Parts: sequence; C-alpha cells; structure tokens
Amino acid sequence: MPLLLQQEGMPQTLTSTSMFTPCGFSPHLHTSKEGEQGGLIFQDGNLTSASLDALIQHLIPTTDYYPEKAYIFTFLLSSRLFIEPHELLSRVCHKCIEQQRLDDPVLDKARIRKFGPKILQLLTEWTETFPYDFQEERMIGHLKDMIHRIAPCDEAYWKKMNQLLQALNQKLATLSHGQEGIVKISTAVSDKLVAFKTKPPSIQREILSVCSDPYTLAQQLTHVELERLSHIGPEEFVQAFVHKDPLDSTKTCFSEQKKTSNLEAYVKWFNRLCYLVATEICMPAKKKQRAQVIEFFIDVARECFNIGNFNSLMAIISGMNMSPVSRLKKTWSKVKTAKFFILEHQMDPTGNFYNYRTALRGAAHRSLTAHSNREKIVIPFFSLLIKDIYFLNEGCANRLPNGHVNFEKFLELAKQVGEFITWKQVECPFEQDPNIIHYLHTAPIFTEDGLYLASYESESPENQTEKDRWKSLRSTILGKT
Repeated sequence: MPLLLQQEGMPQTLTSTSMFTPCGFSPHLHTSKEGEQGGLIFQDGNLTSASLDALIQHLIPTTDYYPEKAYIFTFLLSSRLFIEPHELLSRVCHKCIEQQRLDDPVLDKARIRKFGPKILQLLTEWTETFPYDFQEERMIGHLKDMIHRIAPCDEAYWKKMNQLLQALNQKLATLSHGQEGIVKISTAVSDKLVAFKTKPPSIQREILSVCSDPYTLAQQLTHVELERLSHIGPEEFVQAFVHKDPLDSTKTCFSEQKKTSNLEAYVKWFNRLCYLVATEICMPAKKKQRAQVIEFFIDVARECFNIGNFNSLMAIISGMNMSPVSRLKKTWSKVKTAKFFILEHQMDPTGNFYNYRTALRGAAHRSLTAHSNREKIVIPFFSLLIKDIYFLNEGCANRLPNGHVNFEKFLELAKQVGEFITWKQVECPFEQDPNIIHYLHTAPIFTEDGLYLASYESESPENQTEKDRWKSLRSTILGKT
C-alpha cells in the first residue's frame, strides 16, 4: 500500500492510477507565464526545455512548493539518460541541505516541519514508481541521510522512514521473488522429436491433451503475460536506448550493464509462444489433426482478442504465418479460415498497424471505464510498443542545440510509458492452472530447421529447393540420408 502522509496542505500520495492514466496523467505542465522562468522554457504554458540543473531544481520541494506528479514521473524516467539515479538523488539531497540549512547547528524546526512531509513525499513517490533504483546501497544511503537530518524536528519522521523502507523492501522482495517464481522458459529445442512423427503420438504430449478449451488457454496466456509484465520497470524502456550523452565525454550512463533484463525476458516469451504454436501445428502426423490444432489456435487467438491480450494474439498469428506452417496447403484446405482472416486483418501492419491501434484504443477506453478487473485488461503488442518508443527516441534529440534538455520529447515518452504502467498493474482475474502454465513454458519446441523438417515430413517438398533442404535437414537432424 502507498505510504500516506497525513499532513496539512500535503499533495495526495501517488496511487498508480492517479499518475498514469490518460485522464490523470497530464502531459502539460502548466504555468501562467510564457517564456523563461527559473531557467525553464515554457511555450503556450507548457514546459518544453531547460538545463539539467534547472530541471533538478524544479524537482526539489520547498516549504511552499511541491512538483506536479506528472513532472516527477517524467523527470525521474528521462533523467537517467543524462545522470545516474544515485547521482541525481545525491544532488537533490545536497540542494535540500543547502536550501533548508540542514547543516546549521540549530535547526529552524517550524520551517523543517513544513518542508519535511514534502521531501518524504518525493522519496515515497520515487521508491514506489522506480523501486529498482533502490537496489543500490548508495540510494538507500542518501535516503536515510536525508531523513536523519530532518528527524530531530519531528519524531514522526523516524516512523515515516521505517514505513517507507519497509514498503520498499517488501516491493523489491515481491519483485525478486516473482522473478524467481516465474517458470523458467525451457530453452531446450527438440528437433529430434520429428522422428516421433512416425511413431505412436503418445510419446509427445501435445497442447490439446493439456487444455482443449480455447477460452481457458487464452486466460492462462493472459496470466503469463500479466505476470511477466508486472516485473518490467518503467525505466527499462529508457535504459534500452541509452546512448552516450554528448555533453559528458567520460561515460555512458549505465555503461556497466543495461538494466533491461525483464524487458528482454518478455520478448523471449513472445518468441517462444510463436515457436510453440508452430511446433504444435507441425508435429501431428495426420493432416486432420494438424487442421484441428490450427482451428484450436484460431479460437484461442480470438479469445485473446476479446480479453484485450494483443501480445499473445500476435504471437499466435505470427506462429501460424511462419513458412513451415503456411506451406502446409493440404492441411490449410481442411481449415475454416474465415475467422483467421478476420484476426489477421486486425493485426495487419498496413498503415502502421492502423487496425490494431484502433482496437487498442478501444480496449484502453474500456479499461478506463471498467467495473471489473476483467474489463481492465490491456496487454499491448509489445514489440510494436518498443518500436514506437525507439522511434520517438531516435526521431528527436535528447538535447537542443543550446544544450538544454528537450523536455517536450520526454513528456511524450512519459505518456507512452505511463499508459503501459497502468496496464501492467492490473491483477489477473482468472484462476491460474499450474499444469497449463508449466506446459506453456516447458513443452519442447523445434528450431526453425526442426519446423521445416517436420513440415516436409508432413507434406512433401514441392520444388527442387525444398527437396534439397529436406535432404540436408534429414541428414543433419535425424542422421538419415
């Protein structure tokens, strides 16, 4: 639960929705003035650019000022392109010590009682929204030092600090336990299983023996998606595209390691699901069974679309469109394809995925007005979200020619990431089936070569190129000539 600071005139504590939903996330930081104000440049009342120092100053609360939630999120998200989080927190603390005279031998208690709740509030928002930043000892050190300085003015600050650290530790423990708890994706590929195509089918378990109801499988896929999404920190989207900051010739932020492991694991899951779908279709020896598996996955994909799980939907369609599957003409002739074409049309890349983006907006709107968790689910097609963020990042400079930070760009970035953060916080309303989830993560899958071999074993090669490839694959994978 968020830590609430019950103080006079305090801004309300961050709740996930108030900060990130399109209605709560105000992309415009308003001011009554035009032009420049404290080193910040405004246009039409919106903050568009500033020096890094001015932006840091704008983050720092005083006795009578507290930054807007949207500003805090945007700046904490994007600042890591210019300065590492521990360095930023260190500068924030130093400025607070200076401005509030926290080094004076005798502290101004009345003044600090006005300032204290606000700095605590800022630290709380930071720990709640970017908990991974606080895996670093230095971050915890700065946080404790700050609170130790203000605590003599009010005993309650000790209690607040303990609550804050407790909530943070709990969150980090949950995240790390969750990461360990995620069923590891089996990387073992089993091309040798192609040999089983000629043997009794009982040797190889297949999806229909584990789950024959499309709606149930779509629900379990949604479980996997939401579980994996919950571990991705908002900062991973920015850290994925960290370049060297041209104004700092000495180092790249996060040069030691790009902290994007959860994001990468999620992309691996998508790829696995594509290959699992293709494997399940290519494996059965009989054409009728293969057609049955294709129809099953079409129904699963349709249920994913209805749930709002666009990532699994796209993985299933991609799996069915892989060449080893799409070349099975005799199999496809037995399939009622009308439903498949409708789904393909929804995910058609034409017009920069216009149809999908329209459906996504519909799901996002349903989520905003939802009465149940079931209606709140929005799982975007993840590779496209990454691509959008990549192009936003590549298409606009981080700094303007005068060295100012291009804040307008980061407001747009925060809008896109913020919406995603709202979606990933939805609790899955469906009951979990450990058997199905285990199968999805560990069932053997073929490599691309294995898929082609299985495909040729199912329906013979049609031309010389395919015949040569079949011969070569039989010899390398099965040791047959």
